[in-house]
Amino acid sequence: MKIKNAEFITSAVEKHQYPAEGLPEIAFVGRSNVGKSSSINTLLNRRSIARISQNPGKTRTINFYKVNGEFYFVDLPGYGYAKVSKEEQGKWGGIMEKYLADRQELCSIFLLVDIRHEPKEDDRIMYEWIKHFGYDCTVIATKSDKITRGQYQKHMAMIRKKLGLAADEKIILLSSLKKTGVDEVWDEIIDSYARNGYEITVE
Repeated sequence: MKIKNAEFITSAVEKHQYPAEGLPEIAFVGRSNVGKSSSINTLLNRRSIARISQNPGKTRTINFYKVNGEFYFVDLPGYGYAKVSKEEQGKWGGIMEKYLADRQELCSIFLLVDIRHEPKEDDRIMYEWIKHFGYDCTVIATKSDKITRGQYQKHMAMIRKKLGLAADEKIILLSSLKKTGVDEVWDEIIDSYARNGYEITVE
């Protein structure tokens, strides 16, 4: 995938703040420390288009990035940060539900988990929430450079079991450090857009 242009467009908490061009969207969601911003930067071949927060759990907006003028990457707020109050967790839920409830442009959601660790209960809940709203879900196992190749199958089986993934649902290994898995993620993004009736330029 050739990235000709990638730009931050807006941060939103309410529907009227979302982009209204009708361009297709892929969303990324995961725990606050899973490496979501690094993964987005790696996929877009940009060093810092998605800002890596020094205060995990503080981001409470939905961030929209337009790619090649044709589609959006949507960075959903991170979850699971212990120091966030119940009130803040409630706000997060409201922001997320508004977006997921009837966002027609949203084609698929990528759920990011850290390959080194068993997914937490809130990861499983997030996965079930995605399915509840009727979206395709692809799991990206981040930080794949942190374990050996010989451990991949064991850790992927652990993730699949904890989340309760169906047999045909994918887990893609991604390393922002070594840039491995990038092509596989892009293939899935392109396929997801195609399944939803959108054809994007890949060269």
